[in-house]
Amino acid sequence: MDVYGLLGNPVEHSLSPPMHEAAYDAREIDARYVTFEPTEDALKTAIDGAAALDISGVNVTIPFKQTALEHTNPDDIAREVGAVNTIEFLDGEMPRGYNTDVAGVKRAFHHHNITIDGCDAVVVGAGGAGRAAAFALADAGADVHIANRTVERAETVAADIGKRATAGGLETRDLISDADILLNATSVGMEPDSNKTPVPQSYLHGGLVVLDAVYTPIETRLLREAAEVGATTIDGAWMLLYQGVVAFEIWTGQDAPIQSMNTALRAELAEMWQHISML
Repeated sequence: MDVYGLLGNPVEHSLSPPMHEAAYDAREIDARYVTFEPTEDALKTAIDGAAALDISGVNVTIPFKQTALEHTNPDDIAREVGAVNTIEFLDGEMPRGYNTDVAGVKRAFHHHNITIDGCDAVVVGAGGAGRAAAFALADAGADVHIANRTVERAETVAADIGKRATAGGLETRDLISDADILLNATSVGMEPDSNKTPVPQSYLHGGLVVLDAVYTPIETRLLREAAEVGATTIDGAWMLLYQGVVAFEIWTGQDAPIQSMNTALRAELAEMWQHISML
């Protein structure tokens, strides 16, 4: 039996196990997906231990995505973004590091028949998710503006991306009024603050495509208000799904059973939200 897993801290409520195990079942792969929670200073030990135990591959989440660069041979995308979220173990070689968050963003838009090339995009947030989102959009041909509370952090991301990117403070969210794409990469709107939104509704318009990386709740206030003005909306579960899809394809060399993975993911999200709502 093959074993895959997730390295993070905390990982107690991870949605990756049911999503990946649904994929193994659909493809009749004898495999399990388990979670590991090393201490923050023990990532190298955890990666070395996974390799020694003949684990086939692992995902990496908070707080280890940046540190994982040091302990893998990252591909070009992971190196540019500055974070690894998927590791492939290869016989006799240093583990290979990938960033499937970038592909997750692109494929979420593609799934909804949205063409990124030539668009003006605004990304709110310059943390790990915002950095991956901005790189993905710029790489797909969009001109990207990063709006962030800490301007210097947004400027760093824009400088790393290059000429297709600009940066500013949160007040520059007003550029959304003329943009084609808005991507919220902050945690604003996540439970328990689901009554909040990172963007005033007055900035939203019917010609906008809005992707909110938040997926608890699955319909955030931002998405609800965007739909009210006629914008196209994409919930954050699509990004989560497709980063997992790409990891599955890297590890197995097979096409991912996307529908099976999506069904399992959304069932788990529904159960999680029901539990939260009862508290």
